[in-house]
Amino acid sequence: MNLTNHPLDDLYQRIRQLLLDARQKTYAAVNFAMVESYWQIGRMIVEKEQAGDDKAEYGAAVLRELSKRLSSEFGDGFGLTNLKYMRLFYKSFPIGHALRDQLTWTHYRLLTRVEKESARNFYLEEAIACQWSTRELERQINTFYYERLLASQDKKGMLLDQQAQSQQVKPKDLIKDPYVLEFLGLQQQPRLSEKKLEQALIDKLQAFLLELGKGFAFLARQKRITTDTKHFYIDLVFYNVLLKCYVLIDLKIGELTHGDIGQMDMYVRYYEDRMRIADDNPTIGIILCSEKDDAIVKYSVLEDNRQLFASKYMLYLPTVEELAEELRREVAQLRMEATLSNAVNNP
Repeated sequence: MNLTNHPLDDLYQRIRQLLLDARQKTYAAVNFAMVESYWQIGRMIVEKEQAGDDKAEYGAAVLRELSKRLSSEFGDGFGLTNLKYMRLFYKSFPIGHALRDQLTWTHYRLLTRVEKESARNFYLEEAIACQWSTRELERQINTFYYERLLASQDKKGMLLDQQAQSQQVKPKDLIKDPYVLEFLGLQQQPRLSEKKLEQALIDKLQAFLLELGKGFAFLARQKRITTDTKHFYIDLVFYNVLLKCYVLIDLKIGELTHGDIGQMDMYVRYYEDRMRIADDNPTIGIILCSEKDDAIVKYSVLEDNRQLFASKYMLYLPTVEELAEELRREVAQLRMEATLSNAVNNP
């Protein structure tokens, strides 16, 4: 067995490290430029609001119009919620030169939710010192780490234990953050499904619903929904022009869980709050679950609208049996195609 090093090993390792360092610097520079820009936007919004007579009413109108204009040119990163965070960001950190380039916009969004200044500053310093990921920072805030530390008799030991258990941020994750992509004006690639089977099924289901001729108009695939710290993706989004409502569809490979149902309920509520207009009927969510030998269909609708859903919507939506049968048929077809392809390629 040859244990000698390859002649190029040393050169390769030096070039590799150079590229990794350059990437990290690039990620950090882009991220901090975004953070500084959002702080400046927050400052401008606050100053504009302060010029209004009725601050509450005037401020709401400013944000709505500003969000509409910015979103049309620069994308989803300038939705109403994010603009509100920018305003809060400036108010929480009024000294611009005190911003820290080690933290991302998502870090700062979390920090603005900490009302007590001493606690907010503590979490900021700890996030930098321990290189906390945004998920770790959220966990520490939600478990009242600052308050627990103040009450502890062994503060040094608690700090050391916490540092050993903390999840650290990875610089490469910055470039995957949708906020960063939106800031750069780059098109985010849709999330790839867990399996090729799932992606193929989504293709088939999209065509199936459009071919029904029951008023389905296709709007989006892998539609992103962003909460304070997480990004979710709805597989298919339609608008049914006959029912005048949004129809959201998620496909799950494997066993349907309570978490899947809760997630769809969140999607429905999001569309009810953010997308539905006065003349629209309530949003419908459909979960399709493909198990090994079965197919399950679960409809989701807000509790107050179940009677309306049952009496009216089923006239135009495919039935549970239709959806389940289509799912079973397509799964069988895709598996047969995969088996044939494997046989041809591996005689």
